[in-house]
Amino acid sequence: MIRCEGISHAIGGVKILHDVSLDLPKGGVTALIGPNGAGKSTLLSLIARLIPLQSGRITVEDRDLSQMRGDDLARTRAILTQSVDIAPRLTVEQLVGFGRYSHSKGRPTDACRTMIDRAIARFDLQDLRTRMIDTLSGGQRQRALIAMIYAQDSGYLLLDEPLNNLDIAASRSLMRHLVELARDEARTVLIVLHDVNYACAYADRIVAMSGGRVVAQGPPAEIVTATLLSDVFNTDATVEHLAGRPVILV
Repeated sequence: MIRCEGISHAIGGVKILHDVSLDLPKGGVTALIGPNGAGKSTLLSLIARLIPLQSGRITVEDRDLSQMRGDDLARTRAILTQSVDIAPRLTVEQLVGFGRYSHSKGRPTDACRTMIDRAIARFDLQDLRTRMIDTLSGGQRQRALIAMIYAQDSGYLLLDEPLNNLDIAASRSLMRHLVELARDEARTVLIVLHDVNYACAYADRIVAMSGGRVVAQGPPAEIVTATLLSDVFNTDATVEHLAGRPVILV
């Protein structure tokens, strides 16, 4: 479990998070939703230890995040941010291999090669293995990037809006891969999503944020209502239910 206690954060003197306390259970897919500026990406970055904690405390499996060594941290959580700079002339296999650096320090072992093969297979990249990254479609590139962080073999995968600029087919495929990963391997996926319908369709749990605060959390069917959409997104939309999950009609 990831536990956030009393997290506040400011950027340039502007308060982004206000005393956020939150327990993120182990296993399954948890989606962070909310309008632009709600603090979702900032919270994810703090959990990933990409930016320093200003106040409060974050623990992962009862271990203080601020006290974890770099290698231990890399083996505990893997992060994919919105902006990833990668060399375009890498092959998919080479990119995925970067996910093993905390284990191999640049000298891949047999275990590393096995994990690279497993990651490539898990995200259906076998036919793309020798392709250069700059020849891939947006959806293929995102699958390769997530295969890279999967190859870290960390218990927690943190993803910041990975569906950005993907079409419906690529988005559905990627979310199905993540759900299967969480289910089959007991991994924990924490994902920031812009589209609430994708959160409703694929997440086991949703955390809704607004104004730097957590305003609701729980299974999609329990918390996603017309009232929540009005309060969080300032929009009036109809919410129906299909196969036990809410669907927002636009």
